[in-house]
Amino acid sequence: MTIPGDAHTIASILHSAPVPQLEARILIGHVTRLSRIQLITQSEQALRDEEIAQIRILFERRRHGEPIAYLTGEREFYGLSLKVTPAVLIPRPETELLVELAIQNLPPQGRLLDMGTGSGAIALAVAHQRPDAHITALDVSAEALQIAQSNADRHQLKVQFIRSDWFAALDPALTDNARYDVIVSNPPYIVAGDPHLAQGDLRFEPTDALTDHGDGLSALRILSKQAGHYLSPQGHLLMEHGYDQAQAVRALLMADGFDEVQSWRDLAGIERVSGGKKRA
Repeated sequence: MTIPGDAHTIASILHSAPVPQLEARILIGHVTRLSRIQLITQSEQALRDEEIAQIRILFERRRHGEPIAYLTGEREFYGLSLKVTPAVLIPRPETELLVELAIQNLPPQGRLLDMGTGSGAIALAVAHQRPDAHITALDVSAEALQIAQSNADRHQLKVQFIRSDWFAALDPALTDNARYDVIVSNPPYIVAGDPHLAQGDLRFEPTDALTDHGDGLSALRILSKQAGHYLSPQGHLLMEHGYDQAQAVRALLMADGFDEVQSWRDLAGIERVSGGKKRA
């Protein structure tokens, strides 16, 4: 992709952009630090050569499919602007359903555990909405935890981050007042070999955070089987899963002794989250 030599204004760069206009505006705004309104009101502003060079590189990377969130290093989730890198999944709108359900089921001064936190999106969204809550977030990736901690620091939110392979770093012999009222997770659930892994944004995201390299239910089985040891009486387990996995996840939860097992639909009408209450 080339930008004509005389195309030094925002308007002319937008006109010649090889990517959709909305994406071009986001990338130009990222380089120039101008808001969307400023890009309109200052559309005839001439840009420096180094800015044009950066924009050219970003256009080319986007043209080859690299996600906008990785190009800008940010993604908004539940009203928070979060740092993201290729070390973590890009937070998606459908996961906001998991946040809403967690908040609904979290009692005052409640304790929440976020399993496989990645960028910290779920834990931080709950912490932002419920400053009374005590929130812990786990991830096996040290790099992901660094990003999550930087997001917490950025928004001055209190979350305890622990490096752990699922429940491995937790003590199962918890007292009742140290157990969690809600455990949430958006685990890897894409089936190995799914063609979507080689398409779109997923090509650039961390594979181990997308797929269990098996039938897509491995992590969900671990969560369902072990969560009861860490939940308070009447505590809730809530898990995001694939569009066609709700029935299988409900079966896991019922087999592992959860009550009030059900699934919830996202804005697209897809059963996106399933969960249940620990049996008394």
